[in-house]
Amino acid sequence: MSGVVESLRVLLGGTPKRVSKKELPEEVRELHKHKFADKERIEAIHIELREKAANKQPEKWRRKRWAVLAAVNLLFLVSYYLDIQLLEGALTASRFAGFHMADLNSALQVMLAFKHVVINLVIGTVTIFILWWLLGGRTFCSWVCPYHLVAEWAEMLHLKLVKRGWAKDYHFDRRSRTWLWLVFVILAVVTGYTIYETISPTGILSRALIYGPGVALIWVALLLLFEIFFSRRAWCRYACPIGLTYGFVGATSPFTVHYELPNCFHEGECRKVCLVPHVLDTVLKGRAREMEVDIGADCTRCLRCVDACPTGALTIKYKGLGDLL
Repeated sequence: MSGVVESLRVLLGGTPKRVSKKELPEEVRELHKHKFADKERIEAIHIELREKAANKQPEKWRRKRWAVLAAVNLLFLVSYYLDIQLLEGALTASRFAGFHMADLNSALQVMLAFKHVVINLVIGTVTIFILWWLLGGRTFCSWVCPYHLVAEWAEMLHLKLVKRGWAKDYHFDRRSRTWLWLVFVILAVVTGYTIYETISPTGILSRALIYGPGVALIWVALLLLFEIFFSRRAWCRYACPIGLTYGFVGATSPFTVHYELPNCFHEGECRKVCLVPHVLDTVLKGRAREMEVDIGADCTRCLRCVDACPTGALTIKYKGLGDLL
């Protein structure tokens, strides 16, 4: 239970706690003492990393994720234009084969703004809650959210510009996301309008794909330009209330990225590619509290860290299914 509480604290913007050596289990301290004496193993890892840097291979999980994300969003478009009523609506609220589905953050905004609970909205919210609890809350962000995809492409450009000195990467306080979540909740209650929905890049892109582009896309373009030139993945890291909401849903999810300390030599390749690198603080030398650790609630399960890890220390696990995945 303490692990879940700590995970939620970090999700809300807290700094991951660093435990002292005395607090670490004896087996963890002993492992650190002997593991780094294996110089041949360490050199073999470094050779592998140099080879990977010289001969970059496609990231298999990233390709799968992009394919799933594109397929889900295109299914809305195909259903709308062919009028086959398979997947109706948009990501904020939809109906799949007759089952109502409602984005949790959008549903909360609607209920607070109109001070009224609609039964279909409740059904849709419960359906989505169960679905994303099973899949891991913030899996929505990296496997379904259309803004995540275009922001990931913008990030690739950002990294190239930073190398040339044409862009900066300013960091902000991660607690800003929590404060913005509260601000939008208060605005919904006070004004009676779902103000966040008018500026949500997720909703804007989903509706634009299905029903056609509108002037709201200018706002999305400005966000992307800010991320390209000033702050890497700023919206997802520091602002998006949707990510925070789904982080809470996935805090106890059976689907997790799993870290095994004995296999890790702390090369740091995983943190280089992670959208939310604070969730991987446990891979830093001396930070892991146990021999095996589940990565926290803010993890988007994009699985780039799994692809990047040269020693297999990071894997995917579904609790109850063991190593079947």
